[in-house]
Amino acid sequence: MEIKTSITGFPRIGEQRELKKALESFWTGKISLSELEKTSHELKIRHWNYQKESGIDLISSNDFSWYDNMLDTVIMLNAIPERFRSIADETERYFTMARGNKDCVAMEMTKWFNTNYHYIVPELSSKDEYSLNADKILDEYNEAKEIGIKTKINIVGPVTFLALSKRVDETGGTYQLFDKVLPIYKELIRQISELDDNVYVQFDEPVFVKDTSSNELNLLKKAYSELTKCADNVKIIVATYFEHSNEATNILIDTPIWGIGLDFIYGKQNLNGIETLKDKKLIAGVVDGRNIWVNNFEKSIALLNKISEKVNKENIIVSSSCSLLHVPYSLKYEDNLDDDLKTWLSFAMEKLDEVNLISKLFHGVKLCEGDKQKAIANKDVIEKKGVSLKIHNNAVQSRLKNLVKKERTDKFEDRIKAQKAVLKYPELAATTIGSFPQTPEIRKLRRDYKNNNISKEFYETGIKEYIDNCIAFQEEIGLDVLVHGEPERNDMVEYFGEMLDGFGFTKNGWVQSYGSRCVKPPVIYGDISRPEPMTVKWITYAQSKTEKIVKGMLTGPVTILNWSFVRDDLPRSVVSEQIAVALSDEVTDLQNAGIKIIQIDEAAFKEGYPLRKDNIPDYEEWAVRSFKIVVSPAKMETQIHTHMCYSEFNDIIKTIEAMDADVISIETARSGNELLKVFKAIGYKQEVGPGVYDIHSPRVPGIDEIVKQINALLEVLPQKQLWINPDCGLKTRKWEEVKPSLKNMAFAVKQVRKDLKERR
Repeated sequence: MEIKTSITGFPRIGEQRELKKALESFWTGKISLSELEKTSHELKIRHWNYQKESGIDLISSNDFSWYDNMLDTVIMLNAIPERFRSIADETERYFTMARGNKDCVAMEMTKWFNTNYHYIVPELSSKDEYSLNADKILDEYNEAKEIGIKTKINIVGPVTFLALSKRVDETGGTYQLFDKVLPIYKELIRQISELDDNVYVQFDEPVFVKDTSSNELNLLKKAYSELTKCADNVKIIVATYFEHSNEATNILIDTPIWGIGLDFIYGKQNLNGIETLKDKKLIAGVVDGRNIWVNNFEKSIALLNKISEKVNKENIIVSSSCSLLHVPYSLKYEDNLDDDLKTWLSFAMEKLDEVNLISKLFHGVKLCEGDKQKAIANKDVIEKKGVSLKIHNNAVQSRLKNLVKKERTDKFEDRIKAQKAVLKYPELAATTIGSFPQTPEIRKLRRDYKNNNISKEFYETGIKEYIDNCIAFQEEIGLDVLVHGEPERNDMVEYFGEMLDGFGFTKNGWVQSYGSRCVKPPVIYGDISRPEPMTVKWITYAQSKTEKIVKGMLTGPVTILNWSFVRDDLPRSVVSEQIAVALSDEVTDLQNAGIKIIQIDEAAFKEGYPLRKDNIPDYEEWAVRSFKIVVSPAKMETQIHTHMCYSEFNDIIKTIEAMDADVISIETARSGNELLKVFKAIGYKQEVGPGVYDIHSPRVPGIDEIVKQINALLEVLPQKQLWINPDCGLKTRKWEEVKPSLKNMAFAVKQVRKDLKERR
């Protein structure tokens, strides 16, 4: 078979989120394991057939997962953390590792490089005894083979697996376990070699798009020098994505691998590192796997022609830049989109066609009439998009250019005194991050109102009732600073995007975030402005129901940017600042309405970081500037909070300090107090709210557990600097989990305060 097209990986959640629904039904006991397996099988067959019908030659297997491919790799290596080993049922153990239960805390979860996908962090120890469990990998290959498709098997590479793992025995780094892990991979290759005459295996090694050490490069060379010797009929591809990996390419050219997969969209410098590929296949990622704009065929062909000046044209395989996991499935359900905007978009299914047609154009394959019309239509769409008046707003551009006040000028030391005098909150102030459970009833209420099935009066009565109950519950358990629960919000980004000009919204543009959790990112296609207030009505209503402080809740500009599909005709820095200016108007309105604490969530601040150190200063500069623009109208006595998720703060703590928020809440429950220690190390002055329990697990933490966690926090920072809160928002949890958890948290805070008072 002549191979000219490849897809790095394909979405797995389902065309209409079938896997999500099946997983959640299984977790709640509504369907059996066999029914979950049946749905999974049907999805895999459908996805493989989609790719085959679209002319893709290298179609992946083992890119499917019930939760996460890193977790699957843990299972493959039998690297099961000790606390889960007593769970005899393999399926129960798998999901407990991901989600936890009443007896076991789930494994840590963090962002996959600079994307919004989350992976399960493997926990490794020198005491581990690894052994191969290749059942899933072999079974999926055979599933595809039964319908006549010989797949490319996707596997997380050994160096990346170790790089993204953590040691739990504190006796050294994860790379010290390389010699224990590599033999398992070698045995895997031997077992794969028995599947067919020739088998293609894609090892994903994206860690090499970051700044790499000589030790990592040595491990890379050793891994693929040895793995390629295990079986002559296994054709090994090493794939990287999200940036350039020139250092790794220079190493891999001297190993006998069959091919190298490189990202030429986000790793433009890869063009400078391919001269010496010799006879290796180059899987050239020229179709954007992370964004949803229609491909410019002329630009892609021009790029491929540049590549072919350095690599034999016959050795170039056209591919997506990364897995299509990061984009929605198909445009076919988007019947409500603006007609022009829809022509500008390309989702996973459309990208299959783009890869196929670009390959034909590049390799000089004779086109059928349908393909000719597609090529002509592509040129027409690109030209019309470039001059569309829907994209440009002169008033927005002028305001940003002439912006006067760009940050607060008060010092934190002065602000905090004024704030404490006005707000009068106690030490170890107890609060939540913002959202409360999004019940089926509240989702239906919003949906019915959006579809004009109920009156505005009926809708608002339902929202008020939810807020009333939230406020009453928080007062009852004794929280110090309250939230309104956000019942009117569908998503922390989409909600704001719907009220900002320059945003578009899909009907079925779901993308997997983790497990069964999906998000539907807005589409930023034009200049951004705020026609009217977005949050004031419901925050002020909530404040009218209590004497306690209610926080105003906004999503920050960098998070809105990083959790949206962003226009590709402007620098991201400019788009971020447009959002910031719009949000600054909201801060002004909230403040004028009497709201004394305003939280600007930057949950995705870290995930937008460039993967290469050379590019970080520019990102930090405009990201911090955007945050400061938002809060620039805040008075001295208005307290500004922010929240950040899944962040390793050691390398960005100075940047967080530069943001100059008065209070920052962070996720720490799954990772202990390591994140917090860096705040102490630099003498961080602002106040901090470390999460005292993990909200991504359904388990309810006990009072003693939270007391212990608070006391551990007090070993790092003084009580006057600490706030007490859950790890993150509570929208994805159920009330029967949230109420006892928050009651226990509030009681634990009172207990610790009492203990501290008695010690004085």
